[in-house]
Amino acid sequence: MREYSPDLTPQWKRPKAVPEVAVEPDLVVEVAGTDFCGAVVACEAGTVTLEDRFGRRRVFPMEPRGFLLDGEVVTLVRPPRGPAVPTRTASGSIAVPGARARVARAGRIYVEGRHDAELVERVWGDDLRIEGVVVEYLEGVDDLPAVVAEFGPAPDARLGVLVDHLVTGSKESRIAAAVTSPDVLVVGHPYVDVWQAVKPSALGIAAWPVVPRGQDWKTGVCRALGWPENTGAAWQRILSRVTSYKDLEPTLLGRVEELIDFVTAPD
Repeated sequence: MREYSPDLTPQWKRPKAVPEVAVEPDLVVEVAGTDFCGAVVACEAGTVTLEDRFGRRRVFPMEPRGFLLDGEVVTLVRPPRGPAVPTRTASGSIAVPGARARVARAGRIYVEGRHDAELVERVWGDDLRIEGVVVEYLEGVDDLPAVVAEFGPAPDARLGVLVDHLVTGSKESRIAAAVTSPDVLVVGHPYVDVWQAVKPSALGIAAWPVVPRGQDWKTGVCRALGWPENTGAAWQRILSRVTSYKDLEPTLLGRVEELIDFVTAPD
C-alpha cells in the first residue's frame, strides 16, 4: 500500500486557487504571458482556438492558470454537457442569470428613431433591464431643446441622447450645441443612419454603398445591394445579422456605453 505523504509546503507558498471558467463561443480571453487576446471559436481535445480582432486564429492548450478574463487569472475548462448558460451578454458584459429587471429609473436614453432603439435593445437590452434604464425614440432631433425642457432633467433624472450624423458643421451638431444642461449628455456617431453602424462584414458585404446626394439613403442602399426597395424588410434583414457587440462599429459602441454610464451614475 502506498503511504500517504502530506503536503508540507507552507500555505503562503502554495499557488492560490483561481476560478474555473467553462469555454463558450465568443468568450473573450487573453493568453497569460502573451499579448494575444481573442474570442473563442472552437474547443476540442484539451485545446481552445481563439480569434483576435484582426481575424487571426491560434490554438492554445487549456493549461491551469493559462488565461486572463477581465484581467483576472482563470483556468479554462470544457463546457458541461447540456445547454450552456451564457456568461456574457450581447454587449460583452458579465451575465447575471435569473436577475430581475430593476424598476425603471427616472433617467432616460433618447435615440432618434425606431431602428436605433431596436439596435440598442438587441445588444444592450440585458444590461439596460438590470440597470433600469428605458430607451425611447424621438423620430428626429429637430425639436431636441424643447424635448429636453419638457423632460426636466435633474441630478437624479439624467437624460442621455444619441444623435445620428453628429459631425462638425452638421445641422445635428448645431441642435446638440443648444442643449446645455449639466444633467443631459448628447453624443452621436458619424453615420448618416444607424444602419451604417452595423459592420459590413456582419452582412457579408465589402462596404456600405455610397448613395448620391439627393436620393433617399436607405432606398439607395437597397438598390445598390440588389435588395427589394422595402426599407422595413431591409432593416429586419440587417438587424437579424447582429448577434453581439462584435457586429457593431466601435464609434457606436463607445457612445452607447457612455450614455449608460451617464444616466446610471450616482447623484
